[in-house]
Amino acid sequence: MTTITNVSLVTVHVTDQTAAKNWYIEKLGFEEMTDITMGDNGFRWVSIAHPDHRELEITLMLPGPPLAEDVAEAIRRALANGTNGGLGLRTDDCHKAYEELTAKGVEFVQPPSDRPYGVEAIIRDNSGNWLVLVEPREFRPGDFGPGAQ
Repeated sequence: MTTITNVSLVTVHVTDQTAAKNWYIEKLGFEEMTDITMGDNGFRWVSIAHPDHRELEITLMLPGPPLAEDVAEAIRRALANGTNGGLGLRTDDCHKAYEELTAKGVEFVQPPSDRPYGVEAIIRDNSGNWLVLVEPREFRPGDFGPGAQ
């Protein structure tokens, strides 16, 4: 038995907290949860959440302290070249979401494509993170080909 009830916070590294917060709110419909500056060092805590799942906050964090500088620099490089993973987002209709988000100016790295687990599209946010948009469907391990377990 555990006293943990749910995941409540995840971090997405971004290049500009204000621009990222605005992008997630304007493009994806998230809501601001927190935007405060703490302490003398100007550390800023920015978090957003999906309006239907406010129990899971996404912290939009600049790569820096408390990370070691070499780790922060590696994240900055991944953001700059568009290879940093971000979030998995669920949808009931990936094709419709693709149309709606494209109309809002969201950049898709991959349009909706059939996969054994559902229909998947990949978005790039304004910091370079990849967001996977999935319309899930039931699957069996064998749906992934020979040798899948």
